[in-house]
Amino acid sequence: MTQHAELDRERTWSDETTHAIHESQTLRIERVHETPAHETAWTVAAYETPVSNRIWVLTATGATPAPVLQELLDHLADGDGWDTAVGAPVDEKMVTAATQPLSDAGWKHTVDGRWIRWTSPAGDAGVQFDAFTAQHPSQDLATWTVWAGLDPDRPTWAVTASPHTPSSLLADLSETLAHETGLRRPQTAGPERRTPLFTSPPAVRAVAASRSASRSR
Repeated sequence: MTQHAELDRERTWSDETTHAIHESQTLRIERVHETPAHETAWTVAAYETPVSNRIWVLTATGATPAPVLQELLDHLADGDGWDTAVGAPVDEKMVTAATQPLSDAGWKHTVDGRWIRWTSPAGDAGVQFDAFTAQHPSQDLATWTVWAGLDPDRPTWAVTASPHTPSSLLADLSETLAHETGLRRPQTAGPERRTPLFTSPPAVRAVAASRSASRSR
């Protein structure tokens, strides 16, 4: 993130938590340090205006791997599509756009009542969409779950997102997930590509660098 000046405005109230705020003050990131693997370590929230209620929220657990976090932070820093339209319905077009990389990679697509799932051929990663919570756009409900591990209910790590999280952001995360599980390479090359998904991420260099810079000013 150091190359993106828009996210360099960072405020730290304690050694346990770091906050980064976009220059527009409509995008805010909270990072809780030394978080247990299955608890929320990252919270991203977007707002229509600096003083309005948030329009979408995304969280990531402590074990979320570095490639997934880097894709998330790069997308947010670039400002490409995170200013989603307020009140826009979550329709089939949005769901298709968000999961197109998984469909292209040949992930298994299933529908089970309110749940729509895309699962890797190995069954060790997936994306889940909750059609029921998608109908409650005024609430910060976890409508999307990006996960790796045994299943969505017992993940090694997970990213959750509310209904109006931009489909372009979700598509970037889907693309990263598909690439990192080696689905576009011969199966013999899979283990080398899958490993990063199950390792705990190092401290994000950009956040640390930004914090040091802010203290030196």
